Amino acid sequence: MRTEKDKLGEIHLEDDALYGIQTARAAGNFGLDYKKTNMHLVYAIVTVKKAAALTYQKLGIGKPDIYAAIESACDLILYGKADDSFVTDALQGGAGTSTNMNVNEVIANLALKNLGFDYGRYDVIHPLDDVNRGQSTNDVYPTALRIAAISQLRRLSAACEKLQQALQMKENEFDDISKLGRTELMDAVPITLGQEFGSYAQGIARDRWRLYKVEERLRQVNIGGTAVGAGNNTDKKYRFEVIEQLRELTGTGLATAEYPMDITQNNDVFVEVSGLLKALAVNLMKISNDLRLMNSGPKGGFAEIILAPLQMGSTIMPGKVNPVIPEMIMQVSIKVMANDSAITMAAAHGEFELNAFMPLIADALLENLELLTNSVELFRTKCIELIKPNKERCKELLEASYAFATAYTPYLGYDKVSEIIDKSGGNPEKAKELMK
Repeated sequence: MRTEKDKLGEIHLEDDALYGIQTARAAGNFGLDYKKTNMHLVYAIVTVKKAAALTYQKLGIGKPDIYAAIESACDLILYGKADDSFVTDALQGGAGTSTNMNVNEVIANLALKNLGFDYGRYDVIHPLDDVNRGQSTNDVYPTALRIAAISQLRRLSAACEKLQQALQMKENEFDDISKLGRTELMDAVPITLGQEFGSYAQGIARDRWRLYKVEERLRQVNIGGTAVGAGNNTDKKYRFEVIEQLRELTGTGLATAEYPMDITQNNDVFVEVSGLLKALAVNLMKISNDLRLMNSGPKGGFAEIILAPLQMGSTIMPGKVNPVIPEMIMQVSIKVMANDSAITMAAAHGEFELNAFMPLIADALLENLELLTNSVELFRTKCIELIKPNKERCKELLEASYAFATAYTPYLGYDKVSEIIDKSGGNPEKAKELMK
């Protein structure tokens, strides 16, 4: 065991614990057993620390070998070698300070090990004086969240592109299958099954474009602004160089915010991104529900399409198969919408120079990005690509309806067509004869 001290007292840690006293306190204080801080956010914070270490090496600042050891420690973490050491709960007080300290302490101890020192020798490498030099949670955390969000947005946009293509393939495949169009769940006019899927593809295409464009909003970061965006306790040369290093490490065109204090206080950008994720969720839910309805039956419903049978649907009714993937997608969509509400409320509570509820914003936003990316992929591969049409049923329902009647109104008039339908006694074929 090793003992670490701060102004609140002592805490005993296992000798091989990579985190330190501040992380241990946070783990105890926020022991919700909910879930840990999202690792995409942790890796992004580590990337910021690496950029700072590279900057200090280039500027020749700090003790000899310290920042090279910190850089190596960051690489170990980014290779996934210390995941179990990030133990802070996703929801925490302090605007993310505990997660930042968790990262600082793990990096410090790994760097100490690189130099042959025991863990906890903070007189050699200090989590704050060295790892966190020229930084604050208030510029590191928002910058890292933007980096993580951009990375995940790109994955989601790519997944949406593939889904759009899959829907367009079905549009072409089903182009010659006529079916009954419906408005307000009532018989309307003839359409093709291909047109229905083409409309779905257009909605996803808009989502893909919106997600691609919103990345621009996230590229402005406040790194170098420290506590409130004013750059307290940091060097001007550091502020210019660290953003260059971050660009190189992330492969993203990040830019120093024109007004860093704005980025530090205001989180409306995350609300905007979340709103676009919600828009995608809305489209996914609409498509999924349509598919459930068109697949319903097979004898007592529409049965216009056939979804791939993926698993047994009931523990009591033999032969029943459920539309499980659309049902899953709809639940993901509801979760995304709920998280959007949480992000909105948290962002609105950014009092004065800082938002204390950044951990909730980060957790909900990154969860939505991961959920949507994975669900869009599953939706494509386990549902859309496997859909088969029921041509006979589409034809049967269309011919049993009065969908054809609208085409006669320009010639006979709305009232006359209505009168003929009434006289036909529910027989579409008789109505067709009367309209000729």
